[in-house]
Amino acid sequence: MTGARPIDLAIVGGGLAGSLIALALRARRPELRVVVIEEAARAGGNQLWSCFAEDVASADRWLIEPLIVHGWGGYDVRFPGQVRRLPSSYATLTSERLGMRLHRAMPEGDLLFDRAATALTPNSVTLADGRVIEARGVIDARGPGDMSALELGYQKFVGASWLCHTPHGLAEPIIMDATVDQQDGYRFVYTLPLSPTELFIEDTYYADGPALDEPVLAARIAAYAQAQGWEGAARGHSETGVLPVCMGGDFARLWEAESPGVAKAGLRGGFFHALTGYSLPDAVRNALAIAAMDDLSGPALHQAMRARGAAHWRGQAYYRMLSRLLFRAAEPQERWRVLARFYRLDPSLIARFYAGQSSFFDKLRVLTGKPPVPVSRAISALGATRG
Repeated sequence: MTGARPIDLAIVGGGLAGSLIALALRARRPELRVVVIEEAARAGGNQLWSCFAEDVASADRWLIEPLIVHGWGGYDVRFPGQVRRLPSSYATLTSERLGMRLHRAMPEGDLLFDRAATALTPNSVTLADGRVIEARGVIDARGPGDMSALELGYQKFVGASWLCHTPHGLAEPIIMDATVDQQDGYRFVYTLPLSPTELFIEDTYYADGPALDEPVLAARIAAYAQAQGWEGAARGHSETGVLPVCMGGDFARLWEAESPGVAKAGLRGGFFHALTGYSLPDAVRNALAIAAMDDLSGPALHQAMRARGAAHWRGQAYYRMLSRLLFRAAEPQERWRVLARFYRLDPSLIARFYAGQSSFFDKLRVLTGKPPVPVSRAISALGATRG
C-alpha cells in the first residue's frame, strides 16, 4: 500500500463482529479509511445468525436491517408435556448477505481476503507472507482465541437446509424442541421455515465438551425431519458451530492471553451471552460504540474496548451463575427441565434475558419457586463459582 492513503483502522477478522464495525464506520464515519483483513476467502464465514426483536435497540436496528433475509412474528418451544408459542418477532441474517453489503460499502482494495494475520500490535498487522500493514489503530475480531482463562461448557450444533417434497406447513420457527432423545447433555432441535418447502434444521447440544460428530448429527437431522412428516433431503446450505457457555473465569487473563495492548471485539474479547453463547447483540452495540469514538488510535481503542469488555463481564455475572447451575447442578439428561421451567415465565422476561438485559426482578423471578435441580447440588455448584 505504498503511497496509498493512510489507514485509520485495521480490523482483523471479517466475521460478524468485524464486518459490523466496518459497516458502522462506513455509514457514520465515511471520511475514515478502514481495512478489513480476513484469512478466509469471504466475509462472514458460512453462517446464519438469528435474533429476537428485543436483542437490538430500535435506534440501532438500521445496522442489521439490510442483512435480514427472513422474519417471523413469533416462535414455538417444545418440551415433554409442554408446547408454547411466544409472540416475539424473530429474524435471521446470513453471511452471504453480510458479505454482499460489505463489498458494496467498502472500496475493493480495503477488503483483504485470504490473508492470515500472524502478529498484531496496537498499530500494525503482520501477515503470513511477511507483509506489514500499518494503521492508526488495530482491532482483533478473529473469533474465539485462547479461552483457557474461562471455565466453559459448550453449545454446539450441526445445521442443514432441508428441502421437502411437499409444503411442510410450518409457519414460524421452533427455536427449541427438546422432546427429542436427550444425548450428550441437553439436546434440542431448532427449525426455521425459510420457504413453503425449505427448512433449516439444526441439531443442538449444551454439552461439557466441544467435540462434534458431524455425520451422526446429520443423520439425526434427517431422522427428525422424517419423524415430523417432512419427507425430503438435505440440500444446499449447511453449517457447524461450537459456542462458548461461560461459568466463570479470569477476564484480565482472557484479555492478556494474546496480542497484549490490542483492542478486541466479538468472542475474542469475551463479548457474548454467558448462557446462550450468542454474540450478535454485543456485536451491534460495540460496532456503533466504536463508530462514535473520537479517538481510534491503537492505545485509545484498546482502553475503550477493554473497559467495555470489563463492564460486560461484570454484567454477565448472573448469566454465568445460571450456566454453572445448568452444567454443574443438573444431570446431563435432566438439563432440559431447567429450560422447560424458564420457558413458562413471562414473555417479556424471556426477551430481556436473551438480550442480556434482565432486570433485578427478572433475576429474582428466574430463581424463585420450586428448583428444577437438587438444592444440594445447586449449593455445591454455586459455592464453586470462579469469577
